[in-house]
Amino acid sequence: MSSWRTLILRIGEKSPEYGGVIDFKDHIDACFGVVRRELDHSGDEILTFLLQCSEQLPHKIPLYGTLIGLLNLENEEFVKKILEGTQKNLQDALDTGDCNKIRVTMRFLTVLMCSKVIQPSSLVVIFETLLSSAATIVDDEKGNPSWQARADFFITCILSCLPWGGSELVEQSPEEIERVMVGIEAYLSIRRRVSDVGLSVFEDINKVNKLHDEQDFVEDLWSRIQDLSKNSWKLESVPRPHLLYEAQLVAGKSHDFGPISCPEQPDAPLELSRINFGRQKHEAELKYPQRIRRLNIFSASKTEDLQPIDRFVVEEYLLDVLFYLNGCRKECAACMVGLPVPFRYEYLMAETIFSQLLLLPQPPFKPIYYTLVIIDLCKSLPGAFPAVVAGAVRALFDRISELDMECRTRLILWFSHHLSNFQFIWPWEEWAYVLELPKWAPQRVFVQEVLDREVRLSYWDKVKQSIETTPALEELLPPKGGPDFIYSSEDGDKTESTLSKELNSMVKGRKTAREVIIWLEESVIPINGLDASLRVVVQTLLDIGSKSFTHLITVLERYGQVIAKICPNEETQIMLISEVASFWKNSAQSTAITIDRMMGYRLISNLAIVKWVFSPSNIDLFHTTDRLWEILRNALNKTYNRISDLRKDITHLKKSVLKAEQIAAVAKAELDDAESKLMLVDGEPVVGENPVRMKRLKSHAEKTKENEVSTRESLESKEALFARAIEENEALFLSLYKNFSTVLVERLHETFGEKNLDHAGGDSEAMAVDEEETPAMETDKENGNSERNAGYIIGEKQQWCLSTLGYVKAFSRQYASEIWPLMDKIEEEVITESVHPLFRRAVYSGLRLHADQ
Repeated sequence: MSSWRTLILRIGEKSPEYGGVIDFKDHIDACFGVVRRELDHSGDEILTFLLQCSEQLPHKIPLYGTLIGLLNLENEEFVKKILEGTQKNLQDALDTGDCNKIRVTMRFLTVLMCSKVIQPSSLVVIFETLLSSAATIVDDEKGNPSWQARADFFITCILSCLPWGGSELVEQSPEEIERVMVGIEAYLSIRRRVSDVGLSVFEDINKVNKLHDEQDFVEDLWSRIQDLSKNSWKLESVPRPHLLYEAQLVAGKSHDFGPISCPEQPDAPLELSRINFGRQKHEAELKYPQRIRRLNIFSASKTEDLQPIDRFVVEEYLLDVLFYLNGCRKECAACMVGLPVPFRYEYLMAETIFSQLLLLPQPPFKPIYYTLVIIDLCKSLPGAFPAVVAGAVRALFDRISELDMECRTRLILWFSHHLSNFQFIWPWEEWAYVLELPKWAPQRVFVQEVLDREVRLSYWDKVKQSIETTPALEELLPPKGGPDFIYSSEDGDKTESTLSKELNSMVKGRKTAREVIIWLEESVIPINGLDASLRVVVQTLLDIGSKSFTHLITVLERYGQVIAKICPNEETQIMLISEVASFWKNSAQSTAITIDRMMGYRLISNLAIVKWVFSPSNIDLFHTTDRLWEILRNALNKTYNRISDLRKDITHLKKSVLKAEQIAAVAKAELDDAESKLMLVDGEPVVGENPVRMKRLKSHAEKTKENEVSTRESLESKEALFARAIEENEALFLSLYKNFSTVLVERLHETFGEKNLDHAGGDSEAMAVDEEETPAMETDKENGNSERNAGYIIGEKQQWCLSTLGYVKAFSRQYASEIWPLMDKIEEEVITESVHPLFRRAVYSGLRLHADQ
């Protein structure tokens, strides 16, 4: 890498290029000296690289802004090009809805204003453009309030710039920035307060159906900016290197910034119903999501003593680093550790990462990314961060009964993976008390599921060894045994055992699937019946495939037709799933993998899986294990992924069809043009060009036409598959909700009557662990043992209802994009007037729709 690139990239870091010392003035001077010399030779490359760095390393923007301010003194034309590039980037980002690029580019412009590169009035014009668009959106008459998420995002963009340039704006354009602040205040007075319903990591079951009294994210940021303004815009978290060069920068020419425009607001639905409003609101929130939902899991004594605005700025730094450096986890961890702030922030860093890991409806990246970042941070800060992470785990464990069901699953997967990277070391004795809790207590289930996942990542004896300080926890380990082949002992049915051996010999003799089917149809099913035949085939083939995942795939590929033949409908497929679950009863992982593979080979339908999960023998396990929910999640994910893949294929094919049509049209035009020309052959005029060229043009035109037809046929085929997939999807979710409704209706009425959780049982103590903790319990909580002696007072029926409703909400939220188009039908067939209000509320909560809207 050339020296100027390295200096720009590593500015502000303890890097060898800068002598391993952080001194902003020395860094800027050194970088400026080299870049100024290279401008004549590499101006375009420097411009592109500077813009890339300012976007992808936004915690260094004040340094880049000052560097550009100094370059403005030497080469105004170069800086004009930077502004032109920035204007184009901002407009493109606004047009495409690229939230991160919009926010970071506006911060960059604010810093350039501080360095006298652009006029303060130009920045204010940008603010007012966004403010005007936001105000129009939330106007009930002129706008489309269902898209308030976009309006809120524009306002947070404006407010989030002010920590970087509020002081300069107030000093240089006091009236203009005051006008913006008044406009924001007016906007806040007409917008609707955004409730966290359905997206809160922790659920207070006594307030679940009430709008929060506390501020939402936009109001909270406004409050922090107001505090900053009252504090004369002083904060510690934003470096201000431009002040070191103030005397020089003031001599530079401040440029105007080109105009920008906000995208047109989507048209409001023709029929303004609750469902139509909800659909558009969901679409808007997908495109303009809230970046963070603070967990506040650490006590005030543990967290760093920060001003509210400093906390916001550090969160912005951390979220930016996580987003832009996601492809390089080592670099990501290094940047997170070395932020340009003069105070410690380990607790805030841990809380921010966990807020992303548990962010609903989904984190920006796969959970594995945050797992790796936490591991790297523990290795980068071995003396501080592991203890902070352990504190976060204890804090979340203490509140596990309040944790959203999807967040519980993510936490289980993260924690087991994290421990597997640190030799499964954890002070399990702290949690030994969970054995005294009932089997349905969330803390006990959490420990049980973590141990199960650890066994999957290692092996049973290794995990047992890791809990040797608390041997009693072995009770929560999954069974050690392997497959349960019913014909392996002499006690099994003799006839079936003989048939199993015969089938085994046929497989080992490499008999074809057709030969096995003929054997079944002629010699087995007529004599032994379908049930026994199905049991023999499934148990035997699973036993042959049990040695490894490869063995399973081989068996399913070779003899899947046999299984399909004896399991042609839902009823027999449910029997098939039951046999798989019985065979692998000692391994939840193998059960899930086998069913998932069978669904992949179309041997089992998603509807059969749903009906099996909700079969009477499984219902009683809903609140004590994740085993069934894992299988259901896999089935829904596979269905969702099929539809997503088909959507992508159709989009690609539509573009290919247009391209093929254009190419075919050009080829046809060339052929027609050639045919229309006159040429002399043996002195006589003949229509057409040279025969060789004509032959080539005809061949090319035919090929392009064939390609167009082929592409169009591929598109039609994919569209037919998509139409069928949409029908299957509709049937799947209707079946899912109907099954949820059926199993919940009786138990909800029996447990809560017709009441909501707010009044269930007439006493809130019946629904939640007592929140009035004694000083002794507070002491225990500091040690991670807050419920050691507290017990768990929620009864089994109540916990079953709470857990199942939690999954209703989680599935509704996770697959909201597929569910919203079906909502009219779901309301007509499932969420009728007769359903229990708690079930209705769980569905609506997952869809971010208030039951009373």
